[in-house]
Amino acid sequence: MPSILQAATHPLTCNVPPVIIRQLGLVDYADTWRAMRDFTQQRTCETADEIWLLQHPPVYTQGIAGKAEHLLTPGNISVIRTDRGGQITYHGPGQLIAYLLLDLRRWQLGVRELVRKMENSVINLLQGYMIHAKSRMDAPGVYVNDAKIASLGLRIRRGACYHGIALNVAMDLSPFAAINPCGFPGLRITQTSELGIADSIDKLEEKLVENFLMQLNVLPTRRKNLHDS
Repeated sequence: MPSILQAATHPLTCNVPPVIIRQLGLVDYADTWRAMRDFTQQRTCETADEIWLLQHPPVYTQGIAGKAEHLLTPGNISVIRTDRGGQITYHGPGQLIAYLLLDLRRWQLGVRELVRKMENSVINLLQGYMIHAKSRMDAPGVYVNDAKIASLGLRIRRGACYHGIALNVAMDLSPFAAINPCGFPGLRITQTSELGIADSIDKLEEKLVENFLMQLNVLPTRRKNLHDS
């Protein structure tokens, strides 16, 4: 998929740089993680915030709170210990990932409020399909009938965040059986395709971004090709 940029601006704050939306397609987890760290390390107070939309080849990622016993039978899928919060999860094709690279001071956001906005963006997306979803105080993420449909993970560094949201759309869910997802034995996993949502992952990307930007009171303003000035 070619990379596309979408700019979005805060309607009330003219001095806030546009939020840049990048559609990256299917990309390696380790390379993307490295790019997020580098972006966050190098950013300044003038750096525009970005949202990266992508999918990963099959990979397990272990958060900083992860415990070895939650990886049951990894098989031939790579396991990467990462720097996000939380426990172990699985990423694979057909899962919509939105990495949020935001200056939290710019948006005057604390971590808990950001997590709430992330959860609400998924809940509101699903509500548009008449699907009732909810969050849980004891386990961040979004759930439908007690089955997890979206996972969250963040790393805060120098007042900015990276990592983000993983929404299950139309993927092979069987690798989740080899782990205790997010550290919860027996946690059921679901996805939008099992809930009667026929829209493609590209369409759901668009809806997820719209819903998250609404949480920030941000409006999309324009799209441009990556090679445009």
